[in-house]
Amino acid sequence: MADRHEFDLIIIGSGISGLASAITAAENGLKTAVFSKEKELAECNTFYAQGGIVGHGMDDSPALLESDIIRAGDNLNCVDTVRLLTREGPDAVDEFLLKKIKVPFDRNEGGKIDRTMEAAHSVRRILHVKDRTGESVEASILKYAEKTANLKLFKHHVAIDIITNTHNSVDTQERYKTTRVIGAYIYDEESDSVNIFFAPSVIIATGGIGNLYLHTSNPTGATGDGIAMAERIGAEIINSEYIQFHPTILYDKDVKRFLITEALRGEGARLMNKEGEYFMERYSKKLKDLAPRDEVSRAIFSEMERVNSDYVFLDATHIKNISLKDRFPQIYSKCMDIGLDINHTPIPVVPAAHYFCGGIKVDSDGKTSVPGLFAVGEAACTGVHGANRLASISLLEGLYFGIRAANFISRSSSSIPKSMKDNTPDWIFPKNEEEFDPILISQDLLNIQTTMWNYAGIIRNNKRLSRALSDLNYLSHRVEKFYNEAKITRAIIELRNSVLTATIIVQNALSNRISRGCHFIIDH
Repeated sequence: MADRHEFDLIIIGSGISGLASAITAAENGLKTAVFSKEKELAECNTFYAQGGIVGHGMDDSPALLESDIIRAGDNLNCVDTVRLLTREGPDAVDEFLLKKIKVPFDRNEGGKIDRTMEAAHSVRRILHVKDRTGESVEASILKYAEKTANLKLFKHHVAIDIITNTHNSVDTQERYKTTRVIGAYIYDEESDSVNIFFAPSVIIATGGIGNLYLHTSNPTGATGDGIAMAERIGAEIINSEYIQFHPTILYDKDVKRFLITEALRGEGARLMNKEGEYFMERYSKKLKDLAPRDEVSRAIFSEMERVNSDYVFLDATHIKNISLKDRFPQIYSKCMDIGLDINHTPIPVVPAAHYFCGGIKVDSDGKTSVPGLFAVGEAACTGVHGANRLASISLLEGLYFGIRAANFISRSSSSIPKSMKDNTPDWIFPKNEEEFDPILISQDLLNIQTTMWNYAGIIRNNKRLSRALSDLNYLSHRVEKFYNEAKITRAIIELRNSVLTATIIVQNALSNRISRGCHFIIDH
């Protein structure tokens, strides 16, 4: 018999959006639970965000920020949600992160908040903590959450599926009623058990999909779990073809997934090919190295092909107005570890999968198309990013809409009928659980990653996407067979989610024949 727990709200994911939601809901009086599949709650995309978070800028205005977001998003953005974010989001940074959480953002000699510049921004409006902004934000908000009443944090707990009355009830009459979310099946790795957590509201805050690609800036846990869980209960997924590739990931055989923040280019670093040419003017005459990320990634990709190289260089050697060691200590230290002094030597870089601009379709309160299901952060599609995310907007979006979703849920909290809970069965384990060779699972994941990188990457065409869909469909059948026969593990759950989310991305990319933002297709 599985353990059964009841909460007012459960949140799957412990990044900035999930924790902002959790703290807000708990302080509003809701009994709240947060689940992370990781060994450490801080292990998430938020932790690895180097650059910063958009706040109140210098000589800035909501209209100017709105214009920058929409220009970067290639006019595919939802204007209403962009307008909400630009008018109210920076205040949330002040009230929540500065005053409540007390994130130690860098300050200038006068004691005022220091602001930096990044690509496609018109003014300096990005608050930062050296080049460890995400790490500092995540640590600060987690410390606050751990002391918050009504809030329980679970690590090593992997969400398997969202529970609904129509998908899971043993009462056959429920399938004819309106679908509503009533909780989730959660796998507890430490006790090797699957338990039920009931809640009338569930927030998906599972982050991105970067680990579906061979090269990514994301941690290994970014496997599209929330997208897959939402898809399985019929929630709408939109804009999934828009995958942002970060232009500058450190290129080194021994160091993987290390991002070189765009703020380094904001301070004056320039991209250079292996022949020593600064090349961005060829691709963006006006903005050059500070062009939007999709343009810079394609420019690097094209330049690598043009000069037959596996990487380009990011040259910061001419920057003299700041101390690179003091302003970018993490980058400086990591590069020194591999024998590169960035004061004197350019940094080898390549583009890599970075941010999911699409996601689970939500309104401005985080509501999805399925009652009781909410989504925030990178797993959600509010429409803010359009076809391409503006730098340092993701943490702001996660913070603001995370708080907003929790406030809405607090105002409209409901309860689950006892009959629905009684008619929800325990998790059904396979009759003859097999322990699969982990090599088989890792090889299937590698197949997904290679397929997505080669066929659904920075530059796409219809033939490659068609091949990707065919290969993923074939793989899906094998993975589902694995899943139905295997002993439940985190790896099996992630593999199942990965192949489904990858398939969704490719299907949408194949059906969209218009190049826009992050979706660049060369034949029509």
